[in-house]
Amino acid sequence: MNLSPSIETLLAKDTGEPHARTLGEQAYHQLRKHIIEGRYPPGTKLRVEHLKDVYGVGAGTLREALTRLVSDALVVAEGQRGFRVTSMSIADLEHITQLRILIEVNALRESVRHGDAAWEQRVRQSFEMLSAWEQPVSIENRPAWEVHNRQFHEELISAAASPWTYLILRVLSQHGERYRRACIGLESSNRDVHREHACIFEAAMNRADARAALALEDHISTTLTTMKQAPKGTFPFE
Repeated sequence: MNLSPSIETLLAKDTGEPHARTLGEQAYHQLRKHIIEGRYPPGTKLRVEHLKDVYGVGAGTLREALTRLVSDALVVAEGQRGFRVTSMSIADLEHITQLRILIEVNALRESVRHGDAAWEQRVRQSFEMLSAWEQPVSIENRPAWEVHNRQFHEELISAAASPWTYLILRVLSQHGERYRRACIGLESSNRDVHREHACIFEAAMNRADARAALALEDHISTTLTTMKQAPKGTFPFE
């Protein structure tokens, strides 16, 4: 693929569990993890003068980490007032879900129709890697699962997706990560994420594009459905 430098940089930014090479990267990854885990709830004011001591970095370095989190849609910059954790709501998740379905489902149908043997091999390998981390998905293995989950979804559409498709879906996935984290281990949920992925995988390998599309749409929608059905007060937002 021929990518512009800016798109190539964004696509290369993996948010798994890399080895931080600088104090700034370390602060970014730790703060990102703490936001996703809920240590800093939605709407929390992120005070540089306090957090620089928590993460052991200077104020300038911490501001760089916060700016990166703004690009991840996990933090909001408020001009001269500093930074705040991005809010969460069912309405927000509905928008994320609708956009993912609109973009990803169509890309999957095209990919199933046109994918070659190399595409099949990539999808199969990514599914096998993902399967090792989600039987079941747990709080402990969630960071590694997120990486393999994203790779599986990207390989599924790789026979048809453009660089812009990947970029938009990564932004949506990053913004949806807190919602997925909140659903993991929810007692009222009997969700079998592995089975959902297996249904998508089997339909794709059988070149049943309509069935694969329906399975993917159902899979994407389930987090939203689970959160809507949860008892009031389960999550730190409405």
